[in-house]
Amino acid sequence: MRTNDVGNRTGAGGPPITTPEPDLQADVLSAVLANAELLGDRPAVKDLDREISYADLADEIRRVATGIANLGAGVDSRVVLLIGNSVDFVVAALACNWLGAMFVPVSVSDPHERQAAIISDCEPHLVIFADQTEIFPPEHRAVRYRDLARPAADFEAPTPRAGRLAYAIYTSGTTGSPKGAMISSSAFASSVAEIGRIQPVDIDTRALCVSPVHFDGSFSTIFPTLYYGGLLVIPERSSLAFPRAYFSALARHEINSVSFSPSFLRLLLTGRGLSGFANSAVQVVALGGEAASCSEVNSIWDVKPSIRVINRYGPTETTITVSDFELTPELLAGGYVPIGGPHRGTSFHLLKSDGTPVNTPGEVGELYVGGGQLMESYWKAPELTTSVLRCDAVPGEVVYKTGDLMRLDERGHYAFLGRADRVIKRSGIRLSLVEIAEELTKLSGVQAAAIATFDNEGTLGVAAFVVVDTGMDHLAVRDRAAAVLPTTMLPDRIIVTPELPLSTSSKVDERRLLREARLAPWPQEAVETA
Repeated sequence: MRTNDVGNRTGAGGPPITTPEPDLQADVLSAVLANAELLGDRPAVKDLDREISYADLADEIRRVATGIANLGAGVDSRVVLLIGNSVDFVVAALACNWLGAMFVPVSVSDPHERQAAIISDCEPHLVIFADQTEIFPPEHRAVRYRDLARPAADFEAPTPRAGRLAYAIYTSGTTGSPKGAMISSSAFASSVAEIGRIQPVDIDTRALCVSPVHFDGSFSTIFPTLYYGGLLVIPERSSLAFPRAYFSALARHEINSVSFSPSFLRLLLTGRGLSGFANSAVQVVALGGEAASCSEVNSIWDVKPSIRVINRYGPTETTITVSDFELTPELLAGGYVPIGGPHRGTSFHLLKSDGTPVNTPGEVGELYVGGGQLMESYWKAPELTTSVLRCDAVPGEVVYKTGDLMRLDERGHYAFLGRADRVIKRSGIRLSLVEIAEELTKLSGVQAAAIATFDNEGTLGVAAFVVVDTGMDHLAVRDRAAAVLPTTMLPDRIIVTPELPLSTSSKVDERRLLREARLAPWPQEAVETA
């Protein structure tokens, strides 16, 4: 059995930070099949309907791979998975990897129009779906998962063939238009191995998957758990929609490792609080997908000081996560939540707006990522690909332009400051929308806050959506904010809301908040870039 060495290689001093190449299995599937040989009947993955062992997982992967191959998909094929959080999704994804095909997860909860747009764009050889009504145009071959997984009296599985590409994730980013980031098998294996090494994950891990499987944040739980031989619990997401249900699942499955977005953490905080962690078996909480505030991280330790909190960072284009960093109260004493440094085999570079390197601790720059975890390209979007995969930014290296503003602190840790497109200029002063939200959450009586820009009668407006204690209204929030914030940071509108709704990617759904408040979004191109 593989063993993990604990610790994060972050380095110290000025950028770039580059770490040694990892020692990896050839691909994620190979690790799972090796575990099937080693662990046999040990439980591998379970959902609300069933639990299967590592041996049974390997058998079902073989059956489904055979069924996919019989329908004509193979190396370099694209296979859409219209399957929700379940054992079925895990098997189907690894079955695609068995054939060297690229799996493309699509949200089962997205509107039909978006599903159809993604399916048409990626031109799949096959669509695998769960139990939805058939919605596919005739040019797309589609099959129900249960028909692929049905045991056959006799079948001969094809020989496993590692393809160059493992999967594609469709992400809108800040453009609003879905684009498919294609991830290689080697980048997939590298990220999965590093996540599990740093956390670490082992055969005693019992991990609960919360994030939706069409969002690669879920991959940081699913695949490291199976790569290192732990037990993955992946219930349908609606069963965890309420804090009471979530903490009940932790207790019922004796979960000791959880991962979710800070937005989901805020949902728990504005519900029954985090007291459910206190007597749980949870030892590790990993946060990723967006920035967390110091107060949110401290709220976890307030109920259970022994919990290890991992901060995860990684755009989809850099494969799941490219940095996993264990936090401590001492690290948060500076008033910010660091992301640490890069995975082994990757590099971080901070560049100023004029393209020159940032070499002074505390100075702000945009992060560029290099190394083996970069996506291959966007599907059918060469011009967009060359705009973000740059060969002219860092001499001798292809790097991904993240659009994220960072600074390097005196300890050699990177700190996320916000998106370059989440920085605005008002009265000649640059302001971070992330910072405004964090400052509001520090106010007494404010449980959570989200910030969005809107069209304020032809000028850029800032709207704050806040969840507050009973009896508090927007005027009280404004009074408390005005007492501690400079005028330039005060939102134009403060709107009290019972909750901050989440998108299908488990992030705050700002578009829905604006729509419900009858506010028109401010044009994206008018927001300042650093």
